[in-house]
Amino acid sequence: MFSNLLLAIDGSDHSYRAAKKAIELGKLSGEATVEILYVLDGSKSKSDVLQYGDSDSATRRRKEMLQPFEQLIREANLTYKTTIILAGTPAESIIKHANNGEYDCLIIGSRGLSTVQTMILGSVSHKVMKYVKAPVLMVK
Repeated sequence: MFSNLLLAIDGSDHSYRAAKKAIELGKLSGEATVEILYVLDGSKSKSDVLQYGDSDSATRRRKEMLQPFEQLIREANLTYKTTIILAGTPAESIIKHANNGEYDCLIIGSRGLSTVQTMILGSVSHKVMKYVKAPVLMVK
């Protein structure tokens, strides 16, 4: 039932809890694959390069952020792959990626790292819940 899972993360505590729920769902089927999806907002990628000095350093920092999520899934003995989308807005990129794949469920944290954007535009998780065709599990 839950053999092809999409886990959307941003490095926040909520996405870490979402990863734990993705593992629980994956263990229900026994042979699940979890795809970790990380979307880097196009406007943030420039500031990351400036903050970390160059694009290689920024890329290395992003990969370091992903490691705890990958390790959690690996330790649960589930198959995983990581997809990084480097351009676009998070909500639209997650929706497009999820709707173009054949996922049994998308798991996402209810809140992410961007509080200002949430107040102005609405939350990523809210938009995802509204437009993704697959079942969505939002984790608090």
